[in-house]
Amino acid sequence: EPYTVDGTELKVRARTGLVVFPTDGADTEALLVNAETALRKAKQTGERQVFYTPDLSERTAAWLPLETKLLGALEKDEFVLYYQPKVDTSTRRIVGLEALLRWKSADFGVVPPAKFIPLMEETGMILDVGAWALQRAALDHRSWIEQGLAPLRVAVNVSPVQLRQHDFVQAVAQAIQKGVTPSGIDLELTESLVMEDVEENIRKLNHVRDLGLRVAIDDFGTGYSSLGYLAKLPVQALKIDRSFIISLLTDSTARTLVQTINSLAHTLGLEVIAEGVEEEEQAKALLLMHCDQIQGYLISRPVPFDEMTRLLRVSRLGNGTVR
Repeated sequence: EPYTVDGTELKVRARTGLVVFPTDGADTEALLVNAETALRKAKQTGERQVFYTPDLSERTAAWLPLETKLLGALEKDEFVLYYQPKVDTSTRRIVGLEALLRWKSADFGVVPPAKFIPLMEETGMILDVGAWALQRAALDHRSWIEQGLAPLRVAVNVSPVQLRQHDFVQAVAQAIQKGVTPSGIDLELTESLVMEDVEENIRKLNHVRDLGLRVAIDDFGTGYSSLGYLAKLPVQALKIDRSFIISLLTDSTARTLVQTINSLAHTLGLEVIAEGVEEEEQAKALLLMHCDQIQGYLISRPVPFDEMTRLLRVSRLGNGTVR
């Protein structure tokens, strides 16, 4: 149950690392170390409880050097944003971008997001780095406006750790203060995350909308949203999960699901973006379904700011299309 501190309603979620004596340790010290390892895994995955297994220790040992360097990466200015364009399905003009975090470590080179983002969520670093990413994206958006390369929308991903913070809305407001008008910024949240504590998240997202930002549901179709809640959610766009797009041409069930999601979203007045589009035939099929936007390697891989600026000029000043 929530409780109130100084007029602010707070909710506490417990994560537990579990060990079994004597299987997971012959003494108190070993049990505590392994319980902490299991707890780290629970925090990383969001599970309420995780039982210790030996492979968790192996994984932790492998991650320790990475985690040590990660803690100083923000101060060393090692994070950068890459951008992947979203294009209008019919005209192929760039209408939006997704900002994607990259870590260029002086010690490890370019580290894949799948390796460092879970570590940031586990350590809490994602709060500072997430705020930096939102502010950086807003500043880049302002730069494109000043160059006459907007209007377009820039989307930034929100992690579970960020959304669960009681001061999430205030953190978003502070991050965009130094950027451009928030009307050009979208926040992308996964379907399962939004539904985790749906009433509380509806309240938070309503406040985000009041700030002038838009909200998009990412990876739609993989979670458990009900139609009733979807109509209540203060969102303006749905992104169809790439797993359905990959199977679009070969699996009739996937094709039917994409058509259904597209029709449902349009009935609710929502924009539909298909992510993970890699083949021209997929794009053509989505065009026939009246999907609004497509995103994926068919259009462009994620690229740094300067290259994205060049692509925007091609889209605006060239023949109007990226591909």
